[in-house]
Order: sequence, then C-alpha cells, then structure tokens
Amino acid sequence: MGSGTKKIVRVLGCNPGISTGPGTNTYLLLGDAPLLIDTGAGVPAYEAALRASLSEQSVKGLQAVLVTHDHIDHVGGVEQIERIFPKARVWKMTHPASESLGGFEALQDWDKIMVNGYALQAIFTPGHAIDHLCFYLEGERVLFSGDLILGTGTTVIPVDGGDMTAYLASLRRLLEWDIRAIYPGHGPVIDRPREYILQYLRHREMREEQILALLKDGVRDVPTLVKRIYAEVPQADHGLAQQTVLSHLIKLEREGIVKKEEEVGISLFGLR
Repeated sequence: MGSGTKKIVRVLGCNPGISTGPGTNTYLLLGDAPLLIDTGAGVPAYEAALRASLSEQSVKGLQAVLVTHDHIDHVGGVEQIERIFPKARVWKMTHPASESLGGFEALQDWDKIMVNGYALQAIFTPGHAIDHLCFYLEGERVLFSGDLILGTGTTVIPVDGGDMTAYLASLRRLLEWDIRAIYPGHGPVIDRPREYILQYLRHREMREEQILALLKDGVRDVPTLVKRIYAEVPQADHGLAQQTVLSHLIKLEREGIVKKEEEVGISLFGLR
C-alpha cells in the first residue's frame, strides 16, 4: 500500500487447485507484531513462505490471527501457526454448524479487534459459508473479503453450509460500507469495490434468469442445466457449478417460483 498507509503483504497459501486458483491469499498486516488474516490449508510449504515474508520485513513474531470462515483452505493452517507462534491469539466466528468450535477466541458481527495499531471491524456475511466474516480495516477503508468476493471469477455457493438468499443479502450489505479496496481470499486486489459488487449481483441475477429460461424450455435436472449454462467452462469446473446452480434452485423453491420432485433418486425441478 502507499505511503502513509498500513502495510499489507500477501502470502499465498501454497495450495493451488481448481477451487483455489494459484492458492489461498493470506494477508500480513505489518508492524512490530503483525496480524495475519486467514491461514491457508496448512500445507508444509506455507511455513517457509510465511517465514520468508516476515524475514523480508525484518519481523520475527506474529501477534494475532483472524479467520474469515471454516473452509479448510482458510482455517486449515491454524494448528501450523499455533505451533510456529504459540503466543499468537486466534479469532474466528464460531457457529454450532461449523466444524471448528474449539481453540478460538469467538467473534460476532460488529465486533472490533484492536491489535498492533490496527482496528478491524468484523462483518457477518453468510452465504458462501454459515460462519463467514469479512474484516474492515478502519482508516484505510480496506475490506478483507474472504470468499464472499473473489479477485477472479465468482464465488461458489455450496449446498452444505451455503445459502444463496443470504449470499445476495451479504453482497448488498457491503454496498453500505465505504470501501476503497477489497483484498479477496483468492485472486488480485479489487480497486473498484462498488462497481465490482454490483457486477457480482448482476451476475447472479443473470444466472437465475438463465435457469428459469431453461426450466421453461423443459430442462429439469441440474447436470443438464449446468452443461447448457456453463457450455464455455471447462468440464472440470462443472462439479462446483452444480453446487451454485442447486443453491439458486433451492432459493427459487423457497420463494415459490420452482418446485422440486424426486424421480428414481434424482431431483428434478420445474416452474410452478
């Protein structure tokens, strides 16, 4: 970041893949005792990458860790961090439906974390995960968005722990905040936040319109919907796309627009 601002350094989680891209972004907020946002998946190579980043900045310790949500590529490195920096405090939202319930200092919506000269506001933003938090860095107007917003592509809304209605509400909530830049859980920094969030909302509206049009044409099963909607997307990504399409259908069913039927163990959908 520029002169006069807090310094933020990205450390990739060393876990490239279909759902993570080059790897999960973790962020060091530097100072005498830095703060880390997210921990990667806990792969061995990450320890060396983190230590190298700290060394480059002539910093040895780590004071605190904030975790955006319970998915393994964000929370999986907590034990690794605790081993390297046993005095570091770890904050995360805990939820009965999330996997990681122990060993964290609990965060809730609107909680403010004051560490090492930083003031970060926790913003509850469910939809991608039931326990998802974004963190707003006061003064800098920077949002750490976890997986709510990505620097490349769009967010998968999983059926397990995800909720399309909640996701859209979380995106709209962020429009109320004065954000200068978004530091996402995957991909590059986003420097036109409001425009980007509105694009995300329009994209989801477009997908919903595509789903409804195909249902009107008689397409009833999720795999065929995905093949038609994501015809230009590599086949390897269709499994993730099925999750998001199904989450759209669950939302539409809840709204009374779509009905679901079970035939020979297969879920079929149609317009009401």
